[in-house]
Amino acid sequence: MFGLQSRARGERAPHPASDEPIGRDAFSNTIIGVVDKTAPAVIGVRRGRAGRTDLFDGVGSGVIVTPDGYALTNHHVIDGAERIEAVLHDGAVARARVVGTDPDTDLALLQIDGAGHINADLGDSDDLRVGELAIAIGNPLGLQATVTTGVISAVRRTLRGAGGRLIEDIIQTDAALNPGNSGGALVDARAHVIGVNVAIIGGAQGICFAVPINTAKRIIPDLMRDGRVARGWFGVAGQTQGLSKALVRRLDLATSSGVLVASVVSGGPAEASGVRVGDVVLSIDGAATPSVDHIHRALTRETIGRRLPLDVLRDGGVVRLTLTVSARPELRRAD
Repeated sequence: MFGLQSRARGERAPHPASDEPIGRDAFSNTIIGVVDKTAPAVIGVRRGRAGRTDLFDGVGSGVIVTPDGYALTNHHVIDGAERIEAVLHDGAVARARVVGTDPDTDLALLQIDGAGHINADLGDSDDLRVGELAIAIGNPLGLQATVTTGVISAVRRTLRGAGGRLIEDIIQTDAALNPGNSGGALVDARAHVIGVNVAIIGGAQGICFAVPINTAKRIIPDLMRDGRVARGWFGVAGQTQGLSKALVRRLDLATSSGVLVASVVSGGPAEASGVRVGDVVLSIDGAATPSVDHIHRALTRETIGRRLPLDVLRDGGVVRLTLTVSARPELRRAD
């Protein structure tokens, strides 16, 4: 009955031939395909000391993005390095040089000696959806080409960079990351790199972060051309300052907080515009600045050299100033 064939008592079920391939599920086949295509582009990054071929004081990961050996990694992976080596997928070791770094996004661009490198395909991190597959490939604890899987847990997170600014649109994933994964690839199911793995939360499980690949794509031309990313400079130190509801209503303000100016850098753009200690910055170029991070966002490369309207709260009233934005000095860490 039910259309099933019966076997005699004691008869063994047929066994597949030993050389017949065992079928894999679709999920496993997806992971295998991604790894086969992308893992050869993932490198180990060793940070060493000049003149010492046997001494390394740090390891991380990277991902090759062009056939001529340009590779992305994290700024903190190579920061302070006197010598850098790249460990390729086949175990070969090649010298690498720093092309440029951007502490504000914790990204760096290397160029690896040699030609004909296998490079990864770059995806579009703006199209990510929470819940889709995420595959991390890197070299945790020096273990070459380690693969972990998870999902996109959240998008558009923020993370504080080494330069003090917030890194925008950070990807959160539960694909396991460990020390040494930094700089490695976060990849989607189509074998496209969607992020550069950057951080884990100490003491937490399944909370890891990656810089979106679209952020990297925006700054790579600057790193290739100038070795750094130019951003606008304001020239103040400040902190977020809440405003009373009565004041907001009386002045018809578009924000309930601003940035209290604690100090003004001598010779900087803010001083030239007439900003004083004690002013509260309300807006730049018409965009409200309720926090220091909003000032950072307003001062992009495109604003350098422009004259922008600047509104500050002073002596109980709004004062309109004009800010001429200049490029931030290279080693300056705060605006």
